[in-house]
Amino acid sequence: MKKILVITLIIAGAATVFFLTKKNGTPNTSENTNSGRPQEQSRAISFENPKKSAHYESNTPEHGTILPGMPINVVIDFNFDLAVPSSIKMVHDGKDYEAGETMIDENKLTMRRAMDPASPDGVYRVEYRACWPDRSCHDGYFQFAIDRKLADKAVDLRNRSSVEIDLAEIAFVPENFKVSRGTKIVWKNADSVEHYINTDSHPAHTYYPAQNSEVLNLGDTFELMFDAPGVYPYHCSAHAEVMKGTIIVE
Repeated sequence: MKKILVITLIIAGAATVFFLTKKNGTPNTSENTNSGRPQEQSRAISFENPKKSAHYESNTPEHGTILPGMPINVVIDFNFDLAVPSSIKMVHDGKDYEAGETMIDENKLTMRRAMDPASPDGVYRVEYRACWPDRSCHDGYFQFAIDRKLADKAVDLRNRSSVEIDLAEIAFVPENFKVSRGTKIVWKNADSVEHYINTDSHPAHTYYPAQNSEVLNLGDTFELMFDAPGVYPYHCSAHAEVMKGTIIVE
């Protein structure tokens, strides 16, 4: 029989819930600690420990996250120049769900690959090979999951030409929302402290670079439209541990 242990922590005024499932006396955890994001309320899912290759820095989606929809791409960041034949694969139940080719960004520190729009819900193992100019290569892997039922928990702002998101009391208001493709999103700083709009991860900010703003002071705004359906995790780099949000574009 499985035993479910629920632990609630209060961090920065918000409740973060971790679900730990014990099976045969061994605890398994999703390792998801992204406060305020809708994926935290999903059922317990067990993830393997990730394997990080040489020169690895970060990845998006983050290992152990449960997304309310499909990521537009998988992005992996390094601190050394990448070269061909670096590659990324997204595997679910023994089947590959990547689309197009693995791309190396112009800065040569980031590689990315789009996901197949037909990717179903479930756990994905991202297997990657990072290669350097001397032709040496190193393998690594991490996991994330998709659970589209979590989109029901996001604030529904679909079928509007524009929406405004406030940056208030060190939070995005609302934190998690869904919009239709082509909706203009306007972020407005309502705090007396500086904020930023930054795509994940931190500090690489490479998942969707168009979503990176300059510094926003009190009253400043930043606008953006999303044309590609999918999930866009983001944060404020000045308050990266506590100020996070998720956009679902349909």
